[in-house]
Amino acid sequence: MSVALFRLAGIGLACVLASPASAQLVDHKDLTAKIALTIAETAIATCTANGYRVSATILGRNGELLVQIRGDGTGPHTMENSFKKAFTARTFRIPSGEMEERLKKNPAMGAQFLTGFTTAQGALPIKVGDDVIGAAGVSGAPGGEKDEACVKSGLDKVADQLK
Repeated sequence: MSVALFRLAGIGLACVLASPASAQLVDHKDLTAKIALTIAETAIATCTANGYRVSATILGRNGELLVQIRGDGTGPHTMENSFKKAFTARTFRIPSGEMEERLKKNPAMGAQFLTGFTTAQGALPIKVGDDVIGAAGVSGAPGGEKDEACVKSGLDKVADQLK
């Protein structure tokens, strides 16, 4: 083949690659402010009813802060800790407490060096089907399993809207 033929073939390939393909926008669901607030308020109310003073954080699809409420009488650390729990659950799409087992299995796991990472239990991803659209975290109850139970009550409250 001649150089001219290679150039012609290259130009043709460039035109094919440059022409618009059947590009589509990503279609997804996001948490509304009302749903995020309901999750947080329900989680706090559940913990309060059980005698626990907690704070709650709700993050959106991209890890952005949607709602953060410091419960009455909580320690100042509960705001940061509820955020870290939610951030971990959102980032890894798993309950935050599962990170402890992952870290035990892989002590060199790079995730432990991320800002906002924690292995503390108390946050769950928020899903629509298999799509993770956010996360909810609670901190302040005497034990992460209690924090997580309060988060679960918040998610249960809005389960019919997460479809």
